[in-house]
Amino acid sequence: MVSRVEHPAAGYKKIFETVEELDEPIPAQISGVIPSWLGGSLLRMGPGLFEVGDEPFHHLFDGQALMHKFDLRNGQVTYNRKFIKTDSYVRAMTENRVVITEFGTIAYPDPCKNIFSRFFSYFKGIEVTDNCLVNIYPIGEDFYAVTETNYITKVDPDSLETLEKVDVCKYLSVNGLTAHPHIEADGTVYNIGNCFGKDMSLAYNIVKIPPAQKDKSDPIEKSQIVVQLPSSERLKPSYVHSFGMTNNYFVFVEQPVKINLLKFLSAWSIRGTTYMDCFESCESMGTWFHLTTKNPAAYMSSHKFRTSAFNLFHHINTYEDQGFIVVDLCTWKGHEFVYNYLYLANLREEWEEVKKAASRAPQPEVRRYVLPLDIYKEEQGKNLVSLSYTTATAVLCSDGTIWLEPEVLFSGPRQAFEFPQINYSQCCGKKYFFAYGLGLNHFIPDRIVKLNVQTKETWVWQEEDCYPSEPIFVATPGATQEDDGVLLSIVVKPGTERPGFLLVLDAMKLTEVARAEVNAIIPVTLHGLYKP
Repeated sequence: MVSRVEHPAAGYKKIFETVEELDEPIPAQISGVIPSWLGGSLLRMGPGLFEVGDEPFHHLFDGQALMHKFDLRNGQVTYNRKFIKTDSYVRAMTENRVVITEFGTIAYPDPCKNIFSRFFSYFKGIEVTDNCLVNIYPIGEDFYAVTETNYITKVDPDSLETLEKVDVCKYLSVNGLTAHPHIEADGTVYNIGNCFGKDMSLAYNIVKIPPAQKDKSDPIEKSQIVVQLPSSERLKPSYVHSFGMTNNYFVFVEQPVKINLLKFLSAWSIRGTTYMDCFESCESMGTWFHLTTKNPAAYMSSHKFRTSAFNLFHHINTYEDQGFIVVDLCTWKGHEFVYNYLYLANLREEWEEVKKAASRAPQPEVRRYVLPLDIYKEEQGKNLVSLSYTTATAVLCSDGTIWLEPEVLFSGPRQAFEFPQINYSQCCGKKYFFAYGLGLNHFIPDRIVKLNVQTKETWVWQEEDCYPSEPIFVATPGATQEDDGVLLSIVVKPGTERPGFLLVLDAMKLTEVARAEVNAIIPVTLHGLYKP
C-alpha cells in the first residue's frame, strides 16, 4: 500500500488555493459507465477561501466553509459549490478582513477603530467560530454542516443555500460536538462533546438526538444527555474528534492531546490566542479507553484500560465478539499534536521540505485494540484476550488497570491510512472485513486504499499528479457481500483540461468504473456523505 509516487511538480499546492463559488451547476464529461442505480448527490465540505483581503488564513482548518455537490441523475453528472454563509464568512467578506478567530488564525480588532475601542474589544469574551467546514450529516429530515464548536448550520442539500445557524448549547449541556456522529438506521444520532460544569468540573457527555418526529417538530429540541464520562484532568479535557459505538456499548478514547482551559478562557480574550495555541500534550498520561453501556447507559468505572500515547482522530469501526470489544483506529504514535504539521505554510512547501517536516511528525499506524469485558476471573500478568484472529493483548496490572497492546493492521513510514470509511449500514458495530481510506503520502493525499482488516491485504488506486479525497462507500442495491458497491471520491488533477472530477471505483477490485470531469479546480475537502 505504501506510495512510491514523488511530487516534483507540486501540483498538490492547487488544492490549498482559494476558489470562487459557482452561479449554477456545470455539466461534467463522463468517461466509463456510471451504474444506472447510482442516482443521488455526493456532498462534501472543506475550506474554499484561504485569505480575506490582505489577511491569510494560516491553518488547514481555517479556510471558510465551501460545500460541494456532484449530482448524478439519469446518466448525467453536474458539479456545483457554494460558500456557507456563516457569520464568520459574511462578516469577513463585509469587512474584507478576518473578523472571527479561527482554528489557527487570530482575528485582531478593526484597525480603523480608535485605540480605546480596539483595547476594549479584547475584553468582550470569546467569540466562537461557526465556520462549518468539516462535515455534513442529517438530523431528522434536515442536513447540517458542522465543525467542532457549539454551532451547526442547517443547509439545503439541493440548492446548497444556507438556512439557519443553530447553537446546540441551547439544548444540551455541551461546549461543542464532534463532526463524526453515529447514526442508526432509524435516524437516531449519537455524538460526544466536552462539558464544563459547576466549579470548572469537566466531563465528556454522550448525547442522543432522536429521529424525525411525527409531529414535524425539531429533533434537536428533544436532544438529551445519555451518559457522562469523567475527565482524567480537571482543567484539561482531551481533544476528541470521534468515538466508537456497538449495539451495546460506547467507547471513548482519551488521548494525551489536551485543551488548556485556563489559557482558552483567559489568554484568548486578553492578548489574542487561537484554538491551536490552547492545545498542549501530556507526556506522562498515555492513552485511556473508557467504556459505557448503551441501553441503559452507564459508565463502567471498574474497567480501566490504558496504553501508550497516541493521537487519534478517526475510529474505523468498533464491534463486540465473544465477550470482547474490538476497536480499530487510525493512530499517530506519540503525544505531539499532529495538527501542528497542518499549517498551510507547511503544506504548500516544495516537496522535499514537505517530506522533511513529515519525517519529524508523529508516525501513522492502523491499530486494533481488544478490550475484555470480563476482567474479574483472571490473574495478573496474563493476557486476557482469547480471540484467535488477533495478536492484540490486554493484561491485568497490580493497580487494577488493564494494559493494552495493539495489533498493527497497517504501518508504513510517513504513509497514513486516514479518513476511513466502511459499509456503514451493514457493518457499523459489527464484525467486518473491509475499510476504505485516503492514503496520505507525507500528509499529501495521493491515493485511495482498501484494507482487509482481517488479512491485512491492501488494494490501491493511484494516478500520477492526482489528489483524491475521502472515499465514500455506496452499496449496490440488494447486495449481500460487504464490499459489493462503489467508492465515490472527488479528485483533483492540476494542469489538465478538466482538472476536477468525480471518481467512481469498483469497491471490490478498486478499479475505475467511471469518472465525471469538470473544468474547475476543486480545493481539498475533508468529509461528506452520499445522499440517495
